[in-house]
Amino acid sequence: MSPISTGPVATAAHPQDVGVSIMALAIQTSNDVPSLPAGFPAKFDSELAWDGPSLGKSLDYRLVLTDDELSEILAAVKWYKTLRRDGDRVDKTSFPLPTLGPKLEKLSRDLYYGKGVCVIRGINPASYSTEDLTLAYLGVQSYIAEQRGRQDKRGNMLVHIVADNSNKQAAEHHRHSNKSITFHNEEAGDVVSWLTRSTAAAGGKCILASAYTVYNILAAARPDIIRTLARSDWPFALPHFQCRPIIFHQDNKLIMNFGRAALLGNEAHPRPKHLPSLTNRQVEALDAIEVIAKATQLEIQTQAGDMHFINNLAVLHRREGFVDGEASTEKRHLVRMRLRSAQHGWTIPQVLEHEWDEAFKAQGTKHWHLEPMPSSFFPLRRQPN
Repeated sequence: MSPISTGPVATAAHPQDVGVSIMALAIQTSNDVPSLPAGFPAKFDSELAWDGPSLGKSLDYRLVLTDDELSEILAAVKWYKTLRRDGDRVDKTSFPLPTLGPKLEKLSRDLYYGKGVCVIRGINPASYSTEDLTLAYLGVQSYIAEQRGRQDKRGNMLVHIVADNSNKQAAEHHRHSNKSITFHNEEAGDVVSWLTRSTAAAGGKCILASAYTVYNILAAARPDIIRTLARSDWPFALPHFQCRPIIFHQDNKLIMNFGRAALLGNEAHPRPKHLPSLTNRQVEALDAIEVIAKATQLEIQTQAGDMHFINNLAVLHRREGFVDGEASTEKRHLVRMRLRSAQHGWTIPQVLEHEWDEAFKAQGTKHWHLEPMPSSFFPLRRQPN
């Protein structure tokens, strides 16, 4: 078969149109069409199989807070502070949201069984101190996915995504680069969430795509690529070397988990030369995911104060490049977290369990840095008077 073209693809393309174009490129060498892996369905009929233009037009993924709901959040922040607890202990019982809470719990179900995407909009960061804004974020979050996971071996619970060109290593890391990045999943976490403290002067859109839609198109047009993605011979270099699949069919659900840097390396994470390289078919499969995801993507023009939540098992995300301005309000600053709902959480494939356990179950240090570091840090702990 000829490789899939990776040239420009219109972002407004309908999934069926994308499937037709890919099928036209897939020149069969014989009349035998490869079958899907055993147990994998021909199509996932699920709300998770959306296309960006349709979802973006409907705006069904957004919850715009009312004045009363904003007042409820502010009152909950003030109440929590009277309890004089460390900020990492905020939960539904200590952060009462009697009116908004049921809406947030509905969003939790929708993340796991519906669209897998939600944006909560309306908070003005300028109305809060840094500590209070973080408490508001954690309080709202506790109604959606109450389990919070470490994001690295240092135990960081809050990861600050900001541009940093202070040294070459920082500037090349995806967290601190202002360049665009490709579609991927985080290594662990059912739900990935981020709070936007401030946006860039230009660019920096949040861009999402449905892994279910990618699967459905490939299953119809290129089942051989599905077979490649489901093989357990993908040589991941990060966070540790292991060979495993990119896609899983478990409990009648599709789970996708990968990142190109872990498979191909990049400037910040060069791939060790002693590790096996990807085959041509594997590179083609990665390119196919990227092409279809871009063709069916949802672009979100983020606003300061937005809280994003995505199903990390079923939704891919990436970032467009951006340019910061001189003012602090024109510098892109996201605060990211990894989450899981005890009530709605999916069963994690065994080969991925180690990363989930490290994030959510392992004992050890947890750091809550309210501001970016490395030179100093401001943990989310109440300081002695």
